[in-house]
Amino acid sequence: MKVPALARAAVVAAAATLVAGLALAQTTPAPRTALPAASESLPVPPPPKIAGTAWVLMDAASGNILAGENYDTRLEPASITKVMTSYVIAAEMAAGKVKGDDQVMMTENAWRVGGAGTDGSYSGFEVNKTAPLLEMEKGMVVQSGNDAAIALAEHVAGSTDAFAALMNQYAARIGLKNSHFVNPTGLSDPEHFSTARDLALLGRALVHDFPVAYSYNRIKEFTVGPITQSNRNRLLWRDSTVDGIKTGHHSGAGYCLMASAKRGDQRLISVVMGSTSDDQRTNDSQALLNWGFRFFETHKLYDTGKAVAKQKVWKGASDEVQLGVDEPLLVTVQRGKYNQLKPMMDVPKTLVAPITKGQKIGTVKVMLDGKVVSQRPLVALNAVEQGGFFKRLWDEFWMWWESD
Repeated sequence: MKVPALARAAVVAAAATLVAGLALAQTTPAPRTALPAASESLPVPPPPKIAGTAWVLMDAASGNILAGENYDTRLEPASITKVMTSYVIAAEMAAGKVKGDDQVMMTENAWRVGGAGTDGSYSGFEVNKTAPLLEMEKGMVVQSGNDAAIALAEHVAGSTDAFAALMNQYAARIGLKNSHFVNPTGLSDPEHFSTARDLALLGRALVHDFPVAYSYNRIKEFTVGPITQSNRNRLLWRDSTVDGIKTGHHSGAGYCLMASAKRGDQRLISVVMGSTSDDQRTNDSQALLNWGFRFFETHKLYDTGKAVAKQKVWKGASDEVQLGVDEPLLVTVQRGKYNQLKPMMDVPKTLVAPITKGQKIGTVKVMLDGKVVSQRPLVALNAVEQGGFFKRLWDEFWMWWESD
């Protein structure tokens, strides 16, 4: 029996369609699983393994700890102590009690306890001769000179004991809760101790409060007379973003390093204590900084002097006050979570004039996953004088009405 031409054509077409469909099914890959949205960031991988007894990585903007172990354990800080010595000197200079061009005597005591005849680091300034305070300080900072630290302490406070008392007073003001200093050098003493967290806070304070004094820590070498010595912080040569801060070593403390680096607006501070060698503390500190910069980012949310909010004012010559922050509000968060930040304003329900410019009014908090990641006081950006008699009387009535 013959199949009509039209029927044959339909069969051929159907067969062709079937073959094409089978071929397509064999060549088209299965659909891939959808990748998570950018806001659904993967968890941050664990930080690198650190060989030290204690360590910490801190965000300098907020003081938040990004990672660490045993960072509240009291340990000997060795020559990282000299960061506290630098802070005291800078603070006393700012108060007008000493000057950068003061002539500081390298006393026989400073020379005998911390000079070239000892096993520790020394600056090379000649005994019973003077040098400008800032030069002596650079000798202490760059060369970790114990002799320079003692001479500076004697000049600033009269004796190392009196200077240690100043160190502890300033430490309390900074907020160091587990530190006690008995000398300006970091030479071993059972009553001389600090923690990784406290030292990171100290470095943060020096960067923020006295940036000029901090800048001495990036000097790679310093010459006193015929002697040129190199900065012991090897990260200064390895990483151009590292600009400080201090090494330390003795038998009781092991090898220590407080390091700080800035990349863009982001500054991180690492502290490694009780490491096994110079190489180990250097490598571990570099790994910590790289990990922090890779997986966290810093954003400036509010700038100084710019209005964050407006608040109603009663009984004033004007009816509102602008609120802002007295220093930039920066926050460091896991990369990819910036859009999840939630600011919150905590301000009094009722504000009554007069209000002075700069007066603390409340607090702005930045929340992430239900936790405060940064906060800053809210201050009045403009003054609000008290209103006239009838304005005060009228507002008094409405305050009573609204409170009923």
